[in-house]
Amino acid sequence: MGAQWKAKGKELAANAKGRAFGKLAKDIMLAARNGADPASNARLRLVVEQARKISMPKDTLDRAIKKGAGLTGEAVNFEHVIYEGFAPHQVPLMVECLTDNVNRTAPEMRVLFRKGQLGTSGSVAWDFDHVGMIEAEAAVAGADPEVAAIEAGAQDFEPADEGGVAVFLTDPTDLDLVSRALPAHGFTVLSAKLGYKPKNPVNPANLSPEHLEEVEAFLAAIDANDDVQNVYVGLAG
Repeated sequence: MGAQWKAKGKELAANAKGRAFGKLAKDIMLAARNGADPASNARLRLVVEQARKISMPKDTLDRAIKKGAGLTGEAVNFEHVIYEGFAPHQVPLMVECLTDNVNRTAPEMRVLFRKGQLGTSGSVAWDFDHVGMIEAEAAVAGADPEVAAIEAGAQDFEPADEGGVAVFLTDPTDLDLVSRALPAHGFTVLSAKLGYKPKNPVNPANLSPEHLEEVEAFLAAIDANDDVQNVYVGLAG
Protein backbone atom coordinates (compact mmCIF):
# COMPACT_ATOMS: atom_id res chain seq x y z
CA MET A 1 0.00 0.00 0.00
CA GLY A 2 2.97 2.28 0.45
CA ALA A 3 3.01 5.68 2.06
CA GLN A 4 -0.33 6.82 0.81
CA TRP A 5 -3.23 4.43 0.91
CA LYS A 6 -5.56 4.52 -2.08
CA ALA A 7 -9.07 3.16 -2.00
CA LYS A 8 -9.70 0.10 -4.11
CA GLY A 9 -11.95 0.52 -7.12
CA LYS A 10 -15.20 -0.54 -5.50
CA GLU A 11 -17.04 2.69 -6.22
CA LEU A 12 -18.46 3.77 -9.53
CA ALA A 13 -15.86 5.65 -11.54
CA ALA A 14 -18.04 8.76 -11.76
CA ASN A 15 -18.44 8.96 -7.99
CA ALA A 16 -14.73 8.40 -7.40
CA LYS A 17 -13.84 11.10 -9.91
CA GLY A 18 -16.31 13.52 -8.34
CA ARG A 19 -14.73 12.99 -4.92
CA ALA A 20 -11.27 13.47 -6.41
CA PHE A 21 -12.39 16.79 -7.93
CA GLY A 22 -13.84 17.90 -4.60
CA LYS A 23 -10.67 17.11 -2.66
CA LEU A 24 -8.43 18.73 -5.25
CA ALA A 25 -10.62 21.84 -5.36
CA LYS A 26 -9.89 22.33 -1.65
CA ASP A 27 -6.15 22.08 -2.32
CA ILE A 28 -6.49 24.62 -5.14
CA MET A 29 -8.42 27.08 -2.97
CA LEU A 30 -5.83 26.84 -0.19
CA ALA A 31 -2.93 27.29 -2.61
CA ALA A 32 -4.62 30.26 -4.30
CA ARG A 33 -4.59 32.19 -1.02
CA ASN A 34 -1.00 33.10 -1.93
CA GLY A 35 -1.97 34.39 -5.36
CA ALA A 36 -4.14 33.40 -8.32
CA ASP A 37 -1.30 33.23 -10.87
CA PRO A 38 0.29 29.74 -11.08
CA ALA A 39 3.38 31.27 -12.70
CA SER A 40 4.28 33.06 -9.47
CA ASN A 41 2.72 30.59 -7.01
CA ALA A 42 4.62 27.30 -6.98
CA ARG A 43 2.12 25.48 -4.77
CA LEU A 44 -0.78 26.52 -6.98
CA ARG A 45 1.12 25.55 -10.11
CA LEU A 46 1.57 21.99 -8.82
CA VAL A 47 -2.07 21.44 -7.90
CA VAL A 48 -3.32 23.05 -11.13
CA GLU A 49 -1.16 20.64 -13.10
CA GLN A 50 -2.58 17.76 -11.08
CA ALA A 51 -6.11 19.00 -11.79
CA ARG A 52 -5.41 19.02 -15.50
CA LYS A 53 -4.01 15.51 -15.34
CA ILE A 54 -7.32 14.19 -13.99
CA SER A 55 -9.31 16.32 -16.46
CA MET A 56 -10.97 18.64 -13.95
CA PRO A 57 -13.40 20.88 -15.87
CA LYS A 58 -11.89 24.30 -16.58
CA ASP A 59 -14.87 26.09 -15.00
CA THR A 60 -14.40 24.10 -11.77
CA LEU A 61 -10.67 24.84 -11.76
CA ASP A 62 -11.09 28.56 -12.43
CA ARG A 63 -13.84 28.88 -9.81
CA ALA A 64 -11.66 27.22 -7.16
CA ILE A 65 -8.72 29.53 -7.94
CA LYS A 66 -10.87 32.68 -7.81
CA LYS A 67 -12.60 31.60 -4.61
CA GLY A 68 -9.32 30.79 -2.89
CA ALA A 69 -7.75 34.07 -4.01
CA GLY A 70 -10.73 36.02 -2.64
CA LEU A 71 -11.88 37.24 -6.04
CA THR A 72 -15.49 36.09 -5.64
CA GLY A 73 -16.23 37.68 -2.29
CA GLU A 74 -16.68 34.25 -0.67
CA ALA A 75 -14.67 33.39 2.41
CA VAL A 76 -12.47 30.29 2.38
CA ASN A 77 -11.90 29.11 5.92
CA PHE A 78 -10.47 25.62 5.56
CA GLU A 79 -8.27 24.47 8.41
CA HIS A 80 -5.56 21.85 7.98
CA VAL A 81 -5.81 19.18 10.69
CA ILE A 82 -3.86 15.93 11.17
CA TYR A 83 -5.30 12.98 13.08
CA GLU A 84 -2.92 10.23 14.21
CA GLY A 85 -3.69 6.73 15.33
CA PHE A 86 -3.93 3.08 14.44
CA ALA A 87 -6.14 1.02 12.19
CA PRO A 88 -7.13 -2.42 13.51
CA HIS A 89 -4.19 -4.69 14.37
CA GLN A 90 -1.88 -1.79 15.19
CA VAL A 91 -1.35 -0.47 11.66
CA PRO A 92 -0.26 3.18 12.09
CA LEU A 93 -1.77 5.96 10.01
CA MET A 94 -1.86 9.71 9.57
CA VAL A 95 -5.15 11.23 8.38
CA GLU A 96 -4.89 14.64 6.73
CA CYS A 97 -8.08 16.73 6.76
CA LEU A 98 -9.14 20.08 5.34
CA THR A 99 -12.22 21.24 7.17
CA ASP A 100 -14.36 24.35 7.51
CA ASN A 101 -15.64 23.11 10.88
CA VAL A 102 -13.29 21.29 13.25
CA ASN A 103 -16.15 20.90 15.72
CA ARG A 104 -17.82 18.65 13.13
CA THR A 105 -14.73 16.81 11.94
CA ALA A 106 -13.25 15.91 15.34
CA PRO A 107 -16.25 13.88 16.61
CA GLU A 108 -16.60 12.24 13.19
CA MET A 109 -12.97 11.10 13.41
CA ARG A 110 -13.51 9.77 16.92
CA VAL A 111 -16.41 7.66 15.68
CA LEU A 112 -14.46 6.41 12.66
CA PHE A 113 -11.51 5.42 14.86
CA ARG A 114 -13.64 3.31 17.22
CA LYS A 115 -12.53 0.15 15.40
CA GLY A 116 -8.94 1.29 15.69
CA GLN A 117 -7.27 3.69 18.08
CA LEU A 118 -7.17 7.49 17.86
CA GLY A 119 -3.89 8.83 19.21
CA THR A 120 -2.74 12.20 20.50
CA SER A 121 -0.58 14.65 18.58
CA GLY A 122 2.88 13.14 18.06
CA SER A 123 1.87 9.64 19.13
CA VAL A 124 2.28 8.26 15.60
CA ALA A 125 3.99 11.09 13.69
CA TRP A 126 7.40 10.04 15.03
CA ASP A 127 7.11 6.86 12.92
CA PHE A 128 6.65 8.82 9.66
CA ASP A 129 8.92 11.12 7.66
CA HIS A 130 7.40 14.35 6.31
CA VAL A 131 8.51 14.42 2.67
CA GLY A 132 7.68 15.68 -0.78
CA MET A 133 6.04 12.98 -2.91
CA ILE A 134 6.08 13.15 -6.69
CA GLU A 135 4.25 10.60 -8.81
CA ALA A 136 5.68 10.42 -12.33
CA GLU A 137 5.71 8.11 -15.30
CA ALA A 138 8.38 7.55 -17.93
CA ALA A 139 7.86 9.81 -20.94
CA VAL A 140 10.61 8.18 -23.01
CA ALA A 141 11.62 4.55 -23.41
CA GLY A 142 14.37 3.47 -21.08
CA ALA A 143 14.04 6.37 -18.65
CA ASP A 144 15.70 5.26 -15.42
CA PRO A 145 14.04 6.48 -12.19
CA GLU A 146 17.23 6.00 -10.18
CA VAL A 147 19.25 8.19 -12.54
CA ALA A 148 16.41 10.71 -12.74
CA ALA A 149 16.19 10.87 -8.95
CA ILE A 150 19.90 11.61 -8.65
CA GLU A 151 19.98 14.17 -11.46
CA ALA A 152 16.79 15.96 -10.39
CA GLY A 153 17.84 16.21 -6.74
CA ALA A 154 15.37 13.78 -5.15
CA GLN A 155 16.31 12.11 -1.87
CA ASP A 156 15.01 8.68 -2.88
CA PHE A 157 12.58 6.94 -5.19
CA GLU A 158 10.19 4.00 -5.31
CA PRO A 159 10.31 1.90 -8.52
CA ALA A 160 7.39 2.07 -10.92
CA ASP A 161 4.32 0.09 -9.95
CA GLU A 162 2.24 -2.08 -12.28
CA GLY A 163 0.76 1.06 -13.82
CA GLY A 164 4.20 2.43 -14.64
CA VAL A 165 4.11 5.17 -11.98
CA ALA A 166 7.27 5.80 -9.94
CA VAL A 167 7.38 7.89 -6.76
CA PHE A 168 10.19 10.38 -6.16
CA LEU A 169 10.77 11.48 -2.56
CA THR A 170 12.19 14.89 -1.76
CA ASP A 171 12.96 17.21 1.09
CA PRO A 172 9.75 19.23 1.63
CA THR A 173 11.49 22.43 0.51
CA ASP A 174 12.67 20.81 -2.76
CA LEU A 175 9.27 19.59 -3.99
CA ASP A 176 8.77 22.24 -6.67
CA LEU A 177 12.42 22.21 -7.73
CA VAL A 178 12.48 18.44 -8.31
CA SER A 179 9.07 18.51 -10.02
CA ARG A 180 10.40 21.03 -12.51
CA ALA A 181 13.59 19.04 -13.11
CA LEU A 182 12.11 15.58 -13.73
CA PRO A 183 10.76 16.20 -17.27
CA ALA A 184 14.31 16.91 -18.47
CA HIS A 185 15.23 13.41 -17.29
CA GLY A 186 12.47 11.55 -19.10
CA PHE A 187 9.57 11.64 -16.62
CA THR A 188 6.14 13.23 -16.77
CA VAL A 189 4.95 14.48 -13.38
CA LEU A 190 1.43 13.31 -12.52
CA SER A 191 1.14 14.77 -9.02
CA ALA A 192 3.30 16.46 -6.42
CA LYS A 193 2.46 17.05 -2.78
CA LEU A 194 3.80 16.99 0.75
CA GLY A 195 2.98 13.80 2.62
CA TYR A 196 4.08 11.21 5.14
CA LYS A 197 6.19 8.14 4.51
CA PRO A 198 6.22 5.37 7.16
CA LYS A 199 9.59 4.51 8.66
CA ASN A 200 8.64 1.01 9.82
CA PRO A 201 5.69 -0.21 7.73
CA VAL A 202 3.83 -3.34 8.76
CA ASN A 203 4.27 -6.27 6.39
CA PRO A 204 0.81 -7.34 5.12
CA ALA A 205 2.09 -10.92 5.05
CA ASN A 206 2.10 -10.80 8.83
CA LEU A 207 -1.65 -10.19 8.86
CA SER A 208 -4.22 -12.90 8.21
CA PRO A 209 -6.60 -12.34 5.24
CA GLU A 210 -9.39 -11.60 7.71
CA HIS A 211 -7.31 -9.04 9.56
CA LEU A 212 -6.22 -7.42 6.30
CA GLU A 213 -9.87 -7.11 5.27
CA GLU A 214 -10.64 -5.38 8.55
CA VAL A 215 -7.82 -2.90 7.91
CA GLU A 216 -9.08 -2.28 4.35
CA ALA A 217 -12.64 -1.68 5.55
CA PHE A 218 -11.41 0.72 8.24
CA LEU A 219 -9.33 2.70 5.73
CA ALA A 220 -12.20 2.85 3.23
CA ALA A 221 -14.49 4.34 5.88
CA ILE A 222 -11.87 6.95 6.81
CA ASP A 223 -11.24 7.87 3.18
CA ALA A 224 -14.97 8.28 2.49
CA ASN A 225 -15.26 11.17 4.96
CA ASP A 226 -15.72 14.45 3.08
CA ASP A 227 -13.14 16.30 5.18
CA VAL A 228 -10.37 13.74 4.61
CA GLN A 229 -7.84 14.75 1.97
CA ASN A 230 -5.18 12.05 2.32
CA VAL A 231 -4.60 8.88 4.35
CA TYR A 232 -1.01 7.80 4.92
CA VAL A 233 -0.66 4.24 6.20
CA GLY A 234 2.23 2.29 7.67
CA LEU A 235 1.56 -0.78 5.56
CA ALA A 236 4.18 -2.04 3.12
CA GLY A 237 3.53 -2.92 -0.51
